[in-house]
Amino acid sequence: MFITFEGPEGAGKTTQIGRLGRLLDRRGIAHVVTREPGGTDLADRIRALLLDDANSGMHTRTEVLLMLAARSEHVENKIRPALVEGKVVLCDRFTDSTLAYQGYGRKEDLAVLRTMNAYATGGLSPDLTLVFDLPVEVGFARVRKGREGLDRFEQAGRDFHEAVRRCFLDLVEAEPGRVKLIDASAPEDEVAAVVASVVLPLLARKGISLG
Repeated sequence: MFITFEGPEGAGKTTQIGRLGRLLDRRGIAHVVTREPGGTDLADRIRALLLDDANSGMHTRTEVLLMLAARSEHVENKIRPALVEGKVVLCDRFTDSTLAYQGYGRKEDLAVLRTMNAYATGGLSPDLTLVFDLPVEVGFARVRKGREGLDRFEQAGRDFHEAVRRCFLDLVEAEPGRVKLIDASAPEDEVAAVVASVVLPLLARKGISLG
């Protein structure tokens, strides 16, 4: 099972992926928690380039190609091997983020991005995608809390991030079988309960023992 966590900035994906990972631990379900861009040593080095606000002049095509290079490395050296071993893979962002950030946000051609995603992943796609949604201003209030400075993507501006959010909502509407909407404005415990109510029955239907 390959499950991805998506959504705008500050939506709580990282918190919720950690909580689900701990729930799977308690259930004795073998799993891997990972993230994009990153997930391997090489992909993490690419991540640093992408997030560094010193690289604010990076061309959008360069950004796309770096994202996809990191993804290819991640898929072939971490995600696919874990799936072959029968593990559940939980990934913080994947191909849908490319459509949202580089497609809707940077205005790159969506058809081209889909083709490039397919090449970078060798055709791998998630079994389930959870989109954590909340208003952009609420997300950024969370992002700024207890932090100094914003990374290169967080600095992109309100219109950019509204477009990113719109992409994720469009994906929920376009692919209801795969993409499920989670209200990320609810309290953390409530969000975690909703995530469990979506994920655990799906694992059971796939024949994975819930312990």
